[in-house]
Amino acid sequence: MQIEVVSNSDKMTMEIAKKYAMSIKSPTVVSLVGDLGAGKTTFAKGFAEGLEINDLITSPTFTIMNTYEGRMPLYHFDMYRLNGKEEAEELGFSEYFDLKTLKGVSLVEWAENVKGLLPQLHIEIVFTKIDDTKRKISIGVKGWQ
Repeated sequence: MQIEVVSNSDKMTMEIAKKYAMSIKSPTVVSLVGDLGAGKTTFAKGFAEGLEINDLITSPTFTIMNTYEGRMPLYHFDMYRLNGKEEAEELGFSEYFDLKTLKGVSLVEWAENVKGLLPQLHIEIVFTKIDDTKRKISIGVKGWQ
């Protein structure tokens, strides 16, 4: 099953993310897929609000992962600078994608750069630019039979 919504602004993208996160249970892995500037980090900010996180959410482009505490832990990844699954494993990130041990939510921007690292069963959210402010947001479950 896939859900598609159109967001007309950053504020609306954050609100969609916030409401979605309010329904999330632990453990969950979510991949955010889309071009640069498509709304992934904006979505992450709203998602954090839905998990009752009050910290300033920024893209962890240089640190690769930020951890936040709220209703449950949020592990926010930006895999933009990584060159594959092996590099992520060398950095010790595998534990954040093991649904048997994960406590919280791993939210992964640029997950396509680390194919094979995420569990087969995870949520994938795809962002498609329609114009300067509009985005199509498609939410689906990968690995669902």
